[in-house]
Amino acid sequence: MTIEKIILKKKYLNYKNYTVFGFLAIVIAMLPLIFFFWKISPEAYLLKNLFVFFLIIFFSILANLFTFVALKRENLTILEPIRLMQPLFTILLAFIMSFFFQIYYLERNYSILILGIVASTTLVLSHVQKHHLIFDKYITSALLGSLFFAIELVLSKFILQYYNSFTFYFLRCLIIFFITWMIFRPKFKADKKTSLFILLTGIIWVIYRIILYYGYEVYGIVFTTILFILTPVFIYIFAKIFLKEKIALRNIISSIIIVACVVLAILLENG
Repeated sequence: MTIEKIILKKKYLNYKNYTVFGFLAIVIAMLPLIFFFWKISPEAYLLKNLFVFFLIIFFSILANLFTFVALKRENLTILEPIRLMQPLFTILLAFIMSFFFQIYYLERNYSILILGIVASTTLVLSHVQKHHLIFDKYITSALLGSLFFAIELVLSKFILQYYNSFTFYFLRCLIIFFITWMIFRPKFKADKKTSLFILLTGIIWVIYRIILYYGYEVYGIVFTTILFILTPVFIYIFAKIFLKEKIALRNIISSIIIVACVVLAILLENG
């Protein structure tokens, strides 16, 4: 997110162009390895599964566009509490889906669900300040982006079993690139440094999503999401150690609560 904010400061890059270039970078980063990781089961071509894949593409495009609109205009510190709504949306949606589809049965663990809600809510509240409570169109855009990302991630669980994570993410990003390119038809004018930054974000997204999808398949959406909520805790620790930054008391308290929730979730998962 930090690198993307730096890139989007360029006047010639609007949210439409960056969406196209961002997905192109992901495809380029994955292309040399796709031959070795290609795997699609015949069930993936069933009409219902193709429909779900189409929905994932649709919500992914919306999520990225809304997020980049907000990221182009707002500071990261203002967007952070809104962006952190995504884990809460993801956990709640996965739990709701568990009542309708067998593939989500792991998400109906009430103890882990409660821990996930507590951890994600604590995370959001620890970042909210008075100036965050003013909802303009950019904050609303960020909120919609978080919601659509959550929907896309939860839907992905439905068909992940018919791919490996690498193939699934490659196809998702390749199709999104072609669709957005045909719609926006951007002209690439980025300098060499910006191009390398865009490629770097593509590599980061590939690593992040492969780990995330693996967690969804093996441990379930709710449990994996709880583990990823630990990210801000590491940020606080590294900021204190390496940057000598002061950590607010409420961030310390929220970190303790989040770590406690994660530890309890791990104990329950293994118990």
